[in-house]
Amino acid sequence: MSEAPRRVHFVAIAGSGMGSLAGLLRARGVHVTGSDDQLYPPMSTLLETWGIPVHHSFRPEHVLDAEPDLVVIGNAVRPDNPEARAAIDEGLPYRSFSDALYELAIAGKHSVVLSGTHGKTTTTSLVAFLLHATGRDPSMLVGGHALDFGGSFREGEGLHFAVEGDEYDTAFFDKTPKFLHYHPRTLAITSVEFDHADIYRDLDHVKQAFRTLVARMPADGAIVAALDYPDVRDVVDAAPCRVVGYGAGERDGAAGWRAAELDAGPEGTHFDVLRDGALLARAHTPMHGRFNVENCLAALAVLDVLGVPPDEALAAMPRFGGVKRRLELRGVAEGVNVLDDFAHHPTAVAASIGAARARFPGRRLIAVFEPRTNTSRRRVFQQRYAEVFDGADRVVVRSVPDRPIYSATGAVTERLSAPQLADALNARGTPAVALDEVDAIVERVTGEAQPGDVVLVMSNGDFEGIWEKLLAALQRGRAAGTSPT
Repeated sequence: MSEAPRRVHFVAIAGSGMGSLAGLLRARGVHVTGSDDQLYPPMSTLLETWGIPVHHSFRPEHVLDAEPDLVVIGNAVRPDNPEARAAIDEGLPYRSFSDALYELAIAGKHSVVLSGTHGKTTTTSLVAFLLHATGRDPSMLVGGHALDFGGSFREGEGLHFAVEGDEYDTAFFDKTPKFLHYHPRTLAITSVEFDHADIYRDLDHVKQAFRTLVARMPADGAIVAALDYPDVRDVVDAAPCRVVGYGAGERDGAAGWRAAELDAGPEGTHFDVLRDGALLARAHTPMHGRFNVENCLAALAVLDVLGVPPDEALAAMPRFGGVKRRLELRGVAEGVNVLDDFAHHPTAVAASIGAARARFPGRRLIAVFEPRTNTSRRRVFQQRYAEVFDGADRVVVRSVPDRPIYSATGAVTERLSAPQLADALNARGTPAVALDEVDAIVERVTGEAQPGDVVLVMSNGDFEGIWEKLLAALQRGRAAGTSPT
């Protein structure tokens, strides 16, 4: 791109990455417009706050009337999208989100890419927070709402740009993984599992993407990797640069960064931090769950690679504010805590239930799960889901909507069955039910909830505002003179 664009139009602007880049450019003074047919908080609210006009449909005139210097096309956009077609057919300059992000924001900085099946958003936000708290003034872009920065992006004067590296494909005209476009000098890999069944055939297909990312690392770069996991070890085995390992739990003789003696309480988790077997400090994070301790280790190792003394990073870590929709407490009504979490992959569901248990020990836990992604609505994890809710006392599963499931790997012939999942959970001794409508779920949960209970709602979408509906229904029960039973 020869010069910075003055007018940019985003096709599918409400995606987490797309909206964040739009906000960053708007903060620079660029005239930004956009369109989307899927708008809901928090991104819809953020776009409005940033003063970015958004069309609630896709029409050719939206892009043509905007007279943009550049059109950014999101990876959710299909080849027949009328705005994308208009931009291409009219010869307007266009880029994928990933290329636009690199060219307009990352190029010229030290690219710090946080990748992995799980933990990307939290770890990216934590790395950016620690860099900022230790005076490094970083830039960052993340696929979530980082509470410390009041949003999903930050533009600083420092050397580093921390970005969430997603393995999903880039655009309909570029089927390579997004993270390949960010050209990392420092890379973290938190986990490698099968996901995104709409574009990946199997686990080895996913691992091929990570192997390509690793192979492109510069010789003077560094990879921070969760080496306790065999599939992570596999993808970094032939790395052309230094690899720094990390993991949680005792492992005699293990090199790299480790956490030991984990102790969870209401205010977070304390743990010992060891490097190459030597105790560095007793650390504290306000987060809960073993996976979040691993995220903290990844962040500490990344900052060490970047030259930040560990004692500086450790001193700042207890002040980390976290990320919205990661075990976020939406409210308390009649003594019932309602949590909002983004978990949808089976591993993430199990981890979130474990973290909620650690945060609220001894409480009864009601898990509410909405399978919404192109992967979770398929049957691919039917059995796995039956095994990951054991930590819950009650489970409510929303039935899978009967709408098309996008897939580039072949026709979807079998869908996840919520009733079968509920039956399997009941057979394992966990009371469970499958329900279609949000109002029915709210009625069921509020009818069962008791003071002191924790309701953990897991979905990667807006779930029709179920959190507010649950809190309101609990309050109405009190107003009517009844307590939840």
